[in-house]
Amino acid sequence: MIKIDARFSLGDEVRVLDLKKSGHIRIPVYIRGNTGKIVHYCGKYLNPEDLAIGRTDGPAIDLYRVDFIMGNLWPNDNYPPNDRLVIEIYDHWLSPTQVTGAVVETKTDENLL
Repeated sequence: MIKIDARFSLGDEVRVLDLKKSGHIRIPVYIRGNTGKIVHYCGKYLNPEDLAIGRTDGPAIDLYRVDFIMGNLWPNDNYPPNDRLVIEIYDHWLSPTQVTGAVVETKTDENLL
């Protein structure tokens, strides 16, 4: 198991920012401004917003899976309380609801390092 410094840990509550970006973005409008919980750290990847316009020299950005309660996203609909939406969101779209010093543990094949 290796430790990865990441801004968020599993279980952290985060808010999705509304960055008012145009063009190719990966954050649906209905998710912006909502609060969810980190359920998985996916790794570091190039920013798809940059890749879409041919920029391949940017830094790798942490990617997380964030869990949302569907009834909070669409309060006028009648969802069972356990219905969830999990979406992958890059770090720059997330804001902590509480300050943390995150260290994420992940399993890896030592031969791949």
